[in-house]
Amino acid sequence: MSKGLRLSERWFQRGLWLVALVFAAFLIGLGGKVVDNLHYVEKPITAEQFIDPVQGPQVQAALSAAEKKLKDANDALEQAQLAANVASNNYRTARETFDNWLRTRQVTARPEQDPELIARNRELDTLKAAERKAQGEVEAQQQNQLDASQAHDRAQAQWNALNEPAIEAAAKAARAAELRVFLYRLMLTLPLLAVAAWLFVKKRRSIYWPFVWGFIFFAGFAFFVELVPYLPSYGGYVRYTVGIVLTVVIGRYVILALQRYLARQKAAEAMPEEARRETLSYDTALARLAKSVCPGCERQVDLKDPALDFCPHCGIGLFDRCGHCTTRKGAFARYCFACGTPAQHVGPVSP
Repeated sequence: MSKGLRLSERWFQRGLWLVALVFAAFLIGLGGKVVDNLHYVEKPITAEQFIDPVQGPQVQAALSAAEKKLKDANDALEQAQLAANVASNNYRTARETFDNWLRTRQVTARPEQDPELIARNRELDTLKAAERKAQGEVEAQQQNQLDASQAHDRAQAQWNALNEPAIEAAAKAARAAELRVFLYRLMLTLPLLAVAAWLFVKKRRSIYWPFVWGFIFFAGFAFFVELVPYLPSYGGYVRYTVGIVLTVVIGRYVILALQRYLARQKAAEAMPEEARRETLSYDTALARLAKSVCPGCERQVDLKDPALDFCPHCGIGLFDRCGHCTTRKGAFARYCFACGTPAQHVGPVSP
């Protein structure tokens, strides 16, 4: 902010910068909502959309039936195995009891116990038959489970044959949709950036500069911040390509701007001093002098040197004498600071 500004003008300038920031904040909030909701333009993509509408439901139904049959077979096998374990435990317990009783009978050798021996043998035979029957049920359920498992594998293979190409097609369509959404966002933000560049070049010094700068902040944020998370990856090619393009465009603009600036400075330094003074505004001259640079050529000069009255680089006058009191004063000052007499050589009044 220039030291030549009045105190109230400085506060007005700060207030206008606040207006620019608030304006940019509201624009950024609105733009963020728009950019974030652009993905609703595209319909959600699922693999089911790419499965054959005739074969898909049939294979899916067969797979569901096979899964249910396999579950039922597993449950029946578990029940059969549990029953077989119970029958085996019953027979083993009865066999141990019979063996103990048989050893006792051999010791006593009592003939009246022969009918009990026959009954116990029959009971063991019955338990053994139950155990064998339970084991046969287990074997049958194992066969059913194997058949159900193989049928499920065949149904799963048929479903995979339909589903895997559909998944690939859905992924390809999703990438295309992602790119389209990115292009929608780019078509929205890129014109904003172009308008912001035009406003920066043409209107940044107009009386409505707070709104100009607010829009510039908004456009820059929308393009360089809000757009970045939505850049498709593609191995980083898009990001690197966008970075290269932006670097080339901005670098070219800076190079051409530098060349134009040097050409203007060279042409200005070739002009007579009075004509050069006419091209410099009062505020610009004061701002450059406050930075200890020459208002004409913008090179560093030692303004504290009392012997320095002209710029040693371009020859423009930096100090002169008051025509009334002969006090040494700044050549761009409008009035003599010692006696208040209007200066004889000053720049234009308008900034």
